[in-house]
Amino acid sequence: MRAAIVFGMLAFMAIAAPASAQEIEARTFSGAPLERPTVSAEARATQERLLAEAQAALAANPNDADAAIWAGRRLGYLGRYRDAIAAFEAGAARHPQDARFPRHLGHRLITVRRIDDAIAALTRAEALMADRPDDVEPDGMPNASGVPTSTLKGNIAYHLALAHYLKGDFDAAARTFAGAVALSANSDSAAASRYWLYLSLARAGDRQAAAAALAPVRADWTVIENGGYYRLALCFKGEGDCAALEAEAAGGSNPGSTSVAYGLAAQALIQGRSRDARARLTTIDSASDWGSFGHIAAEADLARRRR
Repeated sequence: MRAAIVFGMLAFMAIAAPASAQEIEARTFSGAPLERPTVSAEARATQERLLAEAQAALAANPNDADAAIWAGRRLGYLGRYRDAIAAFEAGAARHPQDARFPRHLGHRLITVRRIDDAIAALTRAEALMADRPDDVEPDGMPNASGVPTSTLKGNIAYHLALAHYLKGDFDAAARTFAGAVALSANSDSAAASRYWLYLSLARAGDRQAAAAALAPVRADWTVIENGGYYRLALCFKGEGDCAALEAEAAGGSNPGSTSVAYGLAAQALIQGRSRDARARLTTIDSASDWGSFGHIAAEADLARRRR
């Protein structure tokens, strides 16, 4: 009973915490503060409504793991990353055998640059799922087709591999992204996993294996969500419109354009164009979308180069 009460209190505290535009949610790899990101009025209204629904379900039943998961996810979508982390930690304590909690915890620990903690959480999630069947993971922010494109095991492997990549451990990243490729259930997940596998292998020094990672990617794939990764993969193969990607990267500061900009910067690093790569990485790092994977990767690359 006491555990249920404590869990309910922790979850409520995270959900009920007031929002503040000046709230510090994270720090860069060099220690600079990162303020809570701005969310559009429309998106905020939707996510706050859905958060309230999860809050009500959790208040009615503190043992409701689904409600606890959605409360944490909605907090993350609102840019309340520290509250999301607290909610997932409370959920993991209450449901220690539920791999969804360390999976989502690992994602948000990546967002706030706690990479070692993310690796620990995602490794725990991977171990919990080792002997269990995979399952489609519902989307918290559905794509235009309303079709989920990822699975629980696939997301665990993908985020764990990304954490290794951000650490600069490209060998470990390549091994783990290879696992994510094997778990890919559709063109979307395959495009994303193969793109990052290519970067990991190339930066580990195995150009031949990197090229082989992109070989199965075809121009006739139907990709719903991961179009930037897909177009980058085709560009790196010599089959895509790289000039269009350059224009897309320069076109704005949003997760999609940042992903493309980072891919082009990473390719510059792979090809030994250090000055060009640094300029590209610096441009990404100066943008405001600090929660996107492309931004985090650019920041991590620059931080390692300063050491």
